[in-house]
Amino acid sequence: MGAEREQRRLAAILVADVVGYSSQIGADEAGALARLRSVRDMTDGLIAEHQGRVFKTTGDGFLAEFPSAVQALRCAIAIQTGLGKQADSLKLRLGLHQGDVVARDGDLLGDGVNIAARLEPLAEAGGICISARVREDAIGKIALDTLDMGEQRLKNIDRPIRVYRVRLEPAERAALALPDKPSIAVLPFLNMSGDPEQEYFADGMVEEIITALSRVRWFFVIARNSSFAYKGKSPDVRQVARELGVRYVLEGSVRKAAGRVRITGQLVDALTGAHIWANRFDGTLEDVFDLQDRVTASVVAAIEPKLRAAEIERAWRKPTENLQAYDLVLRAQAHLHARTREPIEEALRLLDQAIAIDPDYMRAVALKARMFQLRRVWGIVLPDHPSITEAARLARLAGEEARDDPEVLWMAALTITVVGGDHTGGLSLIERSLALNPNSADALMVGGAIHGLRGDVGTAVSLMDLAFRLNPMSLEAHTLQIFRCYVHFASGQYGPALEWAEKALLQLPDLLPVLRARIPCLSMLGRAEEARAGVTRLLAGRPAETISIARALMKTIFLTPGSLNAFLDGLRRAGLPEA
Repeated sequence: MGAEREQRRLAAILVADVVGYSSQIGADEAGALARLRSVRDMTDGLIAEHQGRVFKTTGDGFLAEFPSAVQALRCAIAIQTGLGKQADSLKLRLGLHQGDVVARDGDLLGDGVNIAARLEPLAEAGGICISARVREDAIGKIALDTLDMGEQRLKNIDRPIRVYRVRLEPAERAALALPDKPSIAVLPFLNMSGDPEQEYFADGMVEEIITALSRVRWFFVIARNSSFAYKGKSPDVRQVARELGVRYVLEGSVRKAAGRVRITGQLVDALTGAHIWANRFDGTLEDVFDLQDRVTASVVAAIEPKLRAAEIERAWRKPTENLQAYDLVLRAQAHLHARTREPIEEALRLLDQAIAIDPDYMRAVALKARMFQLRRVWGIVLPDHPSITEAARLARLAGEEARDDPEVLWMAALTITVVGGDHTGGLSLIERSLALNPNSADALMVGGAIHGLRGDVGTAVSLMDLAFRLNPMSLEAHTLQIFRCYVHFASGQYGPALEWAEKALLQLPDLLPVLRARIPCLSMLGRAEEARAGVTRLLAGRPAETISIARALMKTIFLTPGSLNAFLDGLRRAGLPEA
């Protein structure tokens, strides 16, 4: 009898949950219940239409089974597209995985179900998160646009799962207005070397071209993170231009072999589809920086004939003439967004090698300072670790020596502000950075944060809005959102501060600085129960967290005693231990 009632099989599992349902019930129980019934009527119909079945409900959510990942994903897209057309509808988060399940008395159990359930909270409101297995099955069968979130450690799952967010085209999406000056996006160059290890070199080449173009005041240049959202794809340039709000798109390839480099590029007017410029550059690795200059100068001349190549030459400053050190820094930059010990330590090792080769290479110095800072941010070292003092020293050195490198200047400004508490010095470096490169989304973000923490919220919001406009598809939007949370909290605007914290958590649900910052916002808004739950969630990810650690971390962010005391008091009232 047991064998008849229990059966193991492969299935695609869709898990759905309503965003913010409890608060909606509290505000309008009858209305929320009516909207939930309407949503379930629609989703039940779509599930049946795609040969699925609901096998479990969870009050405001459900779990559904499908015979294939393709049918399940088509259903998920149809659900979110349909709900997106209803202005007053509830929003769902959807998680989707295909795996082994055990069928027992009409219910389904096993990793296939558990992984889908863990993917659901990673989705944005109105979004879909899928596992790599679902994506692999769907490629070629569904027109799929995804954002790689990397390997994620999911609760109670003993192996990392590679996760993707599905990009859904909104039902009505207003086109971004073109700026009043030449606007360009540089797409990732194709690595033609035949060696996956050289991917970093092609990416680094594009970063240098973006940086050089950004230094020209006459250009509106889309930031790297947004351009690199198209990496690994073959998008239509007109679609790219619509999504990023630019007129010109630069594509290209890099081939590196036997000590030589070949760069090809073509510039397209996306409004007409016309090819404005195409060229090929060959050279040895020893003159790779000259190749970058030539590509950039040609693009400038093609877009705006009045600009002279000499203006690019004056703006462009080679980071170092030592290609070996440059190569090491490119490798270290690949670990810039890591949040765990091993990749950050590897980056520090590479940077130490680069600095040993070229002690005057200030980009390596500034990046090392930032890696020290990131170890502190992610809780890898305690706030009073000796490397924190060293980070501030390195950042000041880089800021003093790198007089005309805007990227070094904003990185140095961020570090001396966050770990050194020197907001005045940080703002001075940001002003120099923006004078050299007014298109730097990173410098605008840091500058906005410093202005806001010094009490100028209006300037802060203006700069941060421009940072988002220059980088509308940033993978690092959570950093901007963290800063906006801090700025509003420092000015006593606890409601907006909480909103920005919640937005950051939608991107990265376990983001330690935001988990910490969200708690005082809730406390100050009188939401004591949620604040206590926030402490439980924080301690689950960082058991050693205390008021003492929070004070050491935040005293360089909130310089005014009132804002720092309010932050710590909010943590204290929510139950965070003192020490």
